[in-house]
Amino acid sequence: MPITDLIIAGIAALGAGFVNAIAGGGTLITFPTLIALGLPPITANITNTIALSPGFLGGTFAQRKDFESQKQRLFKILPVCIAGGIVGGVLLINNSENSFKTLIPYLLLIATFFLAIQVPLKKLISSKSTKETPAFLKNFGMYALLFLASVYGGYFGAGLGVILMAILGLIINETLTKLNVLKQAISFCINCTAAIYFSFTGQVEWTFAFVMIFGSISGGIIGGKLAGKINPEILRWVIVSIGIVLSIYYFLK
Repeated sequence: MPITDLIIAGIAALGAGFVNAIAGGGTLITFPTLIALGLPPITANITNTIALSPGFLGGTFAQRKDFESQKQRLFKILPVCIAGGIVGGVLLINNSENSFKTLIPYLLLIATFFLAIQVPLKKLISSKSTKETPAFLKNFGMYALLFLASVYGGYFGAGLGVILMAILGLIINETLTKLNVLKQAISFCINCTAAIYFSFTGQVEWTFAFVMIFGSISGGIIGGKLAGKINPEILRWVIVSIGIVLSIYYFLK
């Protein structure tokens, strides 16, 4: 494996960790990079999931004070999310390379769309009426939606955070900060569940994964320190633009 490939993957992960700490959308950088470096699409997706998973723990730790008040709620939700993450991982592993390759432009487009609507969605959630959510949504509806989101998270995962925020904001009457810490914790559990499963499949490029884990954590630290100095809206739309270009490229490829 050429050292230059590892350097490129490390830089991509550094960038992904950086943008995830500020605006989100890091997978739109790392996943196409791994494919460009010659990894088969499914292997690239699996390696990317393992490489970026630690970043969600950092986000949860940063909001640990808010996390304390959400522990009980989180523990009720987690079994469904973990099950969904495993199902998504199993679906990915049992997919053929050609089938997954066909889905790449659609998956990138979905992730780009959710990143594009992130800010208006947050505004909608924060202004949502505090009236009681219907009991149906609080019970079966919430678990069904979270399970489906978790399946997507285990299968591909880009844009998962925005999907989770939409579901949680629709059903749970809480502040945006508390919803965000729930989202971070759930995202971490879904990705870690899928990552643990993937680690036993023999389809992980561990050399890439270890380099990228270091890069993504470093990027997250740098992004956290510079978050107040960089306009997240500009960065978000740069990543959205990259996502649109990549989607078009893979549609035409």
